[in-house]
Amino acid sequence: MGSGRLGQWLCILVGVLILLKAEGFNVGITYVENAVAKGAVCLDGSPPAYHIDKGFGAGINNWLVYIEGGGWCNNVTTCLDRKNTRLGSSKQMAKEISFSGIFSNKQKFNPDFYNWNRLKVRYCDGASFTGDVEAVDPATNLHFRGARVFVAVIEDLLAKGMKNAENAILSGCSAGALTAILQCDNFRGLLPMSTKVKCFSDAGFFINAKDVSGAQHIEAFYNDVVTTHGSAKNLPTSCTSRMRPGLCFFPQNMAQQIRTPLFLLNAAYDSWQIKNILAPGVADPHGLWHNCKLDITKCSSSQLAIMQEYRLEFLSAIEGLGSSSSRGLFINSCYAHCQTGTQETWLRDDSPVLGGVKIANAVGDWYYDRSPFQKIDCPYPCSKTCHNRVFDPNEHPLI
Repeated sequence: MGSGRLGQWLCILVGVLILLKAEGFNVGITYVENAVAKGAVCLDGSPPAYHIDKGFGAGINNWLVYIEGGGWCNNVTTCLDRKNTRLGSSKQMAKEISFSGIFSNKQKFNPDFYNWNRLKVRYCDGASFTGDVEAVDPATNLHFRGARVFVAVIEDLLAKGMKNAENAILSGCSAGALTAILQCDNFRGLLPMSTKVKCFSDAGFFINAKDVSGAQHIEAFYNDVVTTHGSAKNLPTSCTSRMRPGLCFFPQNMAQQIRTPLFLLNAAYDSWQIKNILAPGVADPHGLWHNCKLDITKCSSSQLAIMQEYRLEFLSAIEGLGSSSSRGLFINSCYAHCQTGTQETWLRDDSPVLGGVKIANAVGDWYYDRSPFQKIDCPYPCSKTCHNRVFDPNEHPLI
């Protein structure tokens, strides 16, 4: 009986691996060595890096620049914790990573961007590429240079052909999606005026909400991130002229002033936000939210009621940006965080659907101006197309 069940599981595992192999492929790492001389380095002083699969055919002059996610560090201690990991050092990054979803080179899996130059910029500064502190404490050797890294990577890409770009997208997941929002207009400014440029955030719309204890946990945390990394001078002045710089790390306070077209893809019950903004460990000392955060189907009725209130606060923040026709919205009710980098959520037969449209098709239609897309899903659990109900333990924690 046991061996039979084991055999069934092995068959399923083999099937999944075959499917993943068919959907994804490995891409090697590229180090931006000349960035070091500019002081544009990771937390440990190592050069920035990215993975690129070059465009072909009609897409040879089109560019998708996608920023990796991975939380933030808000003080010397937490930055030291990540300094010698892949989130702080290119020396610790995998030499190859798998490309699928929005990175796929197959038209079937990625119809609008499969033949573009598709690249993932590795995240190694801890502040969504906004910091720039000249001084380096010899005791820690921490480099807070994210803003320089962003410019150095873009300059490297321009020299490698992006200066001829006809189309370009700045995108990212999580903290990388926040980069895509915060750096959107800067990205537009670094590219030729003739290039069609848009920005696309996947799970980057973090809101300034109180946690379940009533504390402003995320607001205090973001304020510390901005202070530690010297980010204020690299945040939009349209926001910092009106409020404290730490508040300008929240898209709800600065995205309305973005001039470049922006698409926001987000789960209204973003699993990372529920785990780290609404119910962080510090606000839940007895672990009452533990099972709920891991699996939304394990939430009690009172916890679901609190999450429904969080959704309404999230939607209010989104609506506060106005209704510009250039903005795209795909706000579904999945318990998920980042939905572009994996094939199952980007574009597959069983992918999430909103208004009868899958994420890849909504983004493609919006980018190419075939049709606008601004839709918000009904409340959980009405959607029958979500299958990412369980929180991924590999999602990087707040601290």
